[in-house]
Amino acid sequence: MCGSKRVWVSELIFILLVVQGWWSEGCLEQERSALLQLKQFFNGDLRLQNWVDDEYYSDCCLWEGVECNNTTGRVIKLDLGYTRNWESAECYMNASLFTPFQQLESLDLSWNNIAGCVENEGLDRLSRLNNLKFLDLDNNCFNNSIFSSLGGLSSLRQLSLAANQLNGSIDIKGLESLSNLEELGMSDNAIDNLVVPKDLRGLRKLNTLRLGGNGFPMLDGSKVLQSIGSLPSLKTLYLSYTNFTGTVVNQELHSFTNLEELILDESDLPVSQLLQSIASFTSLKYLSMGACILKGALHGQDFRKFKNLEHLDMDGAQVDVNTSFLQIVGESMPSLKFLSLNDSSLNKNTIIDQGLCRLVHLQELYIVGNDLRGSLPWCLANMTSLQVLDASSNQLTGNISPGLCELVLLRELYIDYNDFGGSLPRCLANMTSLQVLYASSNQLTGNISPGLCELVLLRELYIHNNDLRGSLPLCLANLTSLRVLDVSYNQLTENISSSLMHLISMEKLILSNNHFFQIPISLEPLFNLSKLKTFDGEICAETESHYNSLTPKFQLTSISLSGYGDGGTFPNFLYHQHDLMTADLSHLNLSGKFPNWLVENNTNLEKLLLANNSLFGSFWMPIHSHQKLATLDVSNNFFLGHIPVEIGTYLPGLMDLNLSRNAFNGSIPSSFADMQMLESLDISYNQLTGEIPERMATGCFSLEILALSNNSLQGHIFSKKFNLTNLMTLQLDGNKFTGEIPESLSKCRFLEGLYLSDNHLSGKIPRWLGNFSTLKDITMPNNNLEGPIPIEFCQLDSLKILDLSNNSIFGTLPSCFSPSSIEQVHLSKNKIEGRLESIIHYSPFLVTLDLSYNRLHGSIPNRIDRLPQLNYLLLGHNYIKGEIPVQLCQLKEVRLIDLSHNNLSGHIPPCLVNTSLSEGHHEAVALTSSPVPSPSGSPMGKEETVPFTTKNMSYYYQGRILTSMSGIDLSCNKLTGEIPTQIGYLTRIRALNLSHNNLTGTIPTTFSNLKQIESLDLSYNLLHGKIPSQLTVLTTLAVFRVAYNNLSGKIPNRVAQFSTFEEDSYEGNPFLCGWPLSKSCNDSGLSAVAPEAYTDNEECDSLIDMDSFLITFTVSYGIVILAIIGVLYVNPYWRRRWFYLVEVCMTSCYYFVVDNLVPRKFYGGWM
Repeated sequence: MCGSKRVWVSELIFILLVVQGWWSEGCLEQERSALLQLKQFFNGDLRLQNWVDDEYYSDCCLWEGVECNNTTGRVIKLDLGYTRNWESAECYMNASLFTPFQQLESLDLSWNNIAGCVENEGLDRLSRLNNLKFLDLDNNCFNNSIFSSLGGLSSLRQLSLAANQLNGSIDIKGLESLSNLEELGMSDNAIDNLVVPKDLRGLRKLNTLRLGGNGFPMLDGSKVLQSIGSLPSLKTLYLSYTNFTGTVVNQELHSFTNLEELILDESDLPVSQLLQSIASFTSLKYLSMGACILKGALHGQDFRKFKNLEHLDMDGAQVDVNTSFLQIVGESMPSLKFLSLNDSSLNKNTIIDQGLCRLVHLQELYIVGNDLRGSLPWCLANMTSLQVLDASSNQLTGNISPGLCELVLLRELYIDYNDFGGSLPRCLANMTSLQVLYASSNQLTGNISPGLCELVLLRELYIHNNDLRGSLPLCLANLTSLRVLDVSYNQLTENISSSLMHLISMEKLILSNNHFFQIPISLEPLFNLSKLKTFDGEICAETESHYNSLTPKFQLTSISLSGYGDGGTFPNFLYHQHDLMTADLSHLNLSGKFPNWLVENNTNLEKLLLANNSLFGSFWMPIHSHQKLATLDVSNNFFLGHIPVEIGTYLPGLMDLNLSRNAFNGSIPSSFADMQMLESLDISYNQLTGEIPERMATGCFSLEILALSNNSLQGHIFSKKFNLTNLMTLQLDGNKFTGEIPESLSKCRFLEGLYLSDNHLSGKIPRWLGNFSTLKDITMPNNNLEGPIPIEFCQLDSLKILDLSNNSIFGTLPSCFSPSSIEQVHLSKNKIEGRLESIIHYSPFLVTLDLSYNRLHGSIPNRIDRLPQLNYLLLGHNYIKGEIPVQLCQLKEVRLIDLSHNNLSGHIPPCLVNTSLSEGHHEAVALTSSPVPSPSGSPMGKEETVPFTTKNMSYYYQGRILTSMSGIDLSCNKLTGEIPTQIGYLTRIRALNLSHNNLTGTIPTTFSNLKQIESLDLSYNLLHGKIPSQLTVLTTLAVFRVAYNNLSGKIPNRVAQFSTFEEDSYEGNPFLCGWPLSKSCNDSGLSAVAPEAYTDNEECDSLIDMDSFLITFTVSYGIVILAIIGVLYVNPYWRRRWFYLVEVCMTSCYYFVVDNLVPRKFYGGWM
């Protein structure tokens, strides 16, 4: 009985002790005080803000970075990493501050800029901490002297000194007494050698050593391998960023019998020497040579001693060897289980060698992004242990190898982004373990294989961006584990398959961009997919009456609908969604008002896209402020009224807001300033008035893109209060802004695009624009800018577009202006002077050069061929003389040539047939830096506009119409000679104007080849002979003029387009006959000597300069008026005579009107 009582009492005491431990009252007071002392040193971070002497925070075990023993309440771990301000000066620590923590096991002092310890208070004081096992001193400023103070820390197991100021040769003899040390890290230092004494007796437990890794190879790996032979327990060795300059004597490495992991990433490796050096590591299982440079001869026997190697990682390695590396790996490493060669520079055009098939134990194979060619070999079937195969992003071709189907253990297969053709093999059904299949972005065709239906474990199936056809097989319903299905960008037909309705595990379903593969806008077939989170597909219109009462079981987080509806309202299922984060409902022709209920119901909504619909009415805000909405696009709708005044209050978290292409009026709300994270604001193409709010110009400091174009805004652009310093794109074109370009814009140091066209801006072009190194686009046409182009523009190396046309720019274009990236230069309709030769430089990317309507002189330089990408050359209406150089024919991409209204002479170069205007050359595509605007209407530079005269009218071409337009205008010059017959082979040409020259000869019959020509003007020349009857085959010809030449004979029959040409097309040719002229033709035709043709080109060669005439006439008229006023002012007699004559004239005119012009009934009472 007494014995049982003793047992019971003992158990009770034990329970009380345990409970007392569980209910520890917290840390000891002495340790709490010591922590408060430590805080005075580590005072640069908010992490220690709860280290306070306060009754509410009395338990220091709950302080940040402090961990205590649950039983004793003693501090066992201190995490003080990154607690001092890293930018502060180096400091010296008192290590004695840690001695009160007698049970401390782990101490982290990394990232504190500690350079050492105060005198007599070094790290050797930590030797009193008998339980200290982990010491992290990474990223400080300790030097080599630290080793002498660490020798007493005999309990240490892990010591890390990475990224300090260790340098030169390191002798670790000072650490010999650390008998328990298991891991030592010294990477990211400037160490070039590691000295390990051969008689070293300590560090017997060291199993991990980290060296190298300072970003540039300084450490000699060969010497290191020779010196660490005294560390026989070493299992893991890191030698990243290391040089291997010599060989290692194998006898010195025989002690490395335990080394299992060797990491040589980012090193420079002579392959043969390296492999010979480490061949003694017979226990090596893990070898990593990622991003290494492998050089020299490589032989199979170099790898044969690595028979136990299981993991080989060579991602990003540059393999520069003399044989097939894949073959060597396959033949020499039979135990390999993991092989990764992603993005390695293997020998060019390497095929997957069959030697790989010998790796029968391989479980994971990664060969991504290696430009591998050929097909997958059949022998892959031998790799029966393979579980993961990733061969994506190569150039593999052919059908998918049936050998893959034999890999019954394969769980993940990635063959996307290749050029595989054919259909998905039916034998895929054999891969019963497959869980993930990526076969997207290939050239797969045919129907979706029913073999997929046997893969009951399949969780993810990506087969998008192929050429798959037909419908989804009904048997897909068997894939009950399928979570992700992406079949977008194929040619699948028919409406949605009923099989999808049974995929109850589906979480992500992407069906968009197929061929009539649609789902009802109600999404009713998917209502039972309770786990569905993401849907992206094309919808078709339907009436919703039959499912109004149904509620979907899913709660989507992302939805994207495409297609074109019938103008219906928002589908009802959206009213039941409350977890949406992204909703893209653009381009659906939805009608109704702004769905503020959608914003209110989904508090986590981050992106809402409603662009290009038929929404109307006022733009209503949600009832409560929505904090998380970051992107909102309602562009291209029919919203009207004012933009809500408090929009910034209700949507303060917006980063991207697009309200463009609506009918908003009124002023710009100043509450935009409350959107402090706003980066992009587009309210262009509305009816906004007033000025830019000053508050917005100061409060939206995060704004990068501001598009206010095509409104009716006025006033000055910005006031002096301006804080939009992060602006990258500013679009203010198409408004009524006045004044000068504000100097405040000079603060926008990241400015890339400045669009100010079609305003009323005046003043000079600011010189500070030349200081923006990032500036790409300057478009400011159709303003009142004046002055010269600043010479500072020569510094704009990144400039792609310069458009200053239709201003009052004068002076010369700086000869140094030749940006290397320039693509478009539009300077027409200004007063620019100078020689053309000094303007044209080597510009490899220049597409458009428009210098028309200026005062340029000189000649077209022979170096015109230094513009190899030129599409549009417009030099008309200048004073250019000389001949057209044959180097112009070297512009292979040219589409439009306008040299009209100059003083060019000589012959027309027949070699123009060598340009893209001929069918024999490829279709050129204009390279413009302003891309086609995205569907969402995001702010972009405006499309390039190019003027060209055709059909007797000047048109402005842009977009796709511009890229399809081609023509030559050489009118109003002094060209002579015959029209080359080769011009008739410019089969892509749509407009040809050679009028008002002195061309002779006949009209070439080859003109009948100009199948696309719409306007042909040969008038006002010296042409003779008949009009070729073959021209009647030109069915696209709309304008044809041969007036005022020496042509004779019968006008071609009035068939096709020639039946539309009237007399003015042929007048001025006295010996032409036939309808529509009044002269009829006899059997032999008219026979008389033809008089000289009309050569007075009154339209182009007027002897009177109209500009000079008008200026002279106005000045003369003004001088006469001033002279009369001066005489009358000085001479009183003449002044009286003048006024008397004026009075007599007025009286005479009055009575003349009364007597002769006014009807009698108006003054009959007077008579």
